[in-house]
Amino acid sequence: MSRFLLPLPGDRLLLRIGLLYAGLLLFGASHGLMLLAGLGVPPWDVLHQGLSRTFGLQVGTWSILVGAVVLLLWLPIRQRPGLGTVSNVLVIGLTINATLALVPAPTGGAARVTLLLAGVALAAVASGAYIGAGLGPGPRDGLSTGLAARGHSLRAVRTTVEVSALALGWLLGGSVGAGTVVFALAMGPLTHWTIPAMNLAERPRPAGPAPLAA
Repeated sequence: MSRFLLPLPGDRLLLRIGLLYAGLLLFGASHGLMLLAGLGVPPWDVLHQGLSRTFGLQVGTWSILVGAVVLLLWLPIRQRPGLGTVSNVLVIGLTINATLALVPAPTGGAARVTLLLAGVALAAVASGAYIGAGLGPGPRDGLSTGLAARGHSLRAVRTTVEVSALALGWLLGGSVGAGTVVFALAMGPLTHWTIPAMNLAERPRPAGPAPLAA
């Protein structure tokens, strides 16, 4: 298995694992809240929602299936997943399904806006947590960075990938709206703060004793 997964960092492993799973659970819940708000969802969720509306299955289940397909696209660009990558595929989708099943849908406009804004804020905190854990990127982020590493602009690659997911999802009936725009505009500035604040940079290992002089 170690041949296929990135090695685990050498320090604060339990803290990293706790931060990873707290972030993934919170991220799934945040996307569930944005879906419940019904005001438009993030680009990848537009795709998941469109697939759900067209072919059946729950939105979170499609998140898992799409994540697995994206992970397969890592093979030709020789990206190696980490524990966080594999966990991302499963935990976020299951949490989206649980949130949609357990949280009542809002009925008023103010409640829907509140739920949307809460979802965006929670997604930013969650991103800081699971990325800061340093246990591997999500499959979608890893695809973008892997393609960019082959000589392309990361901004251009990420934009192309996300716009493609959004366009396909919209064609399949996914919801594009104010929430989609709010998420796109807010996540960059918010994660600019949350990711550095929660980053567990690996500590350098102490140097061994200096060799004795001959």
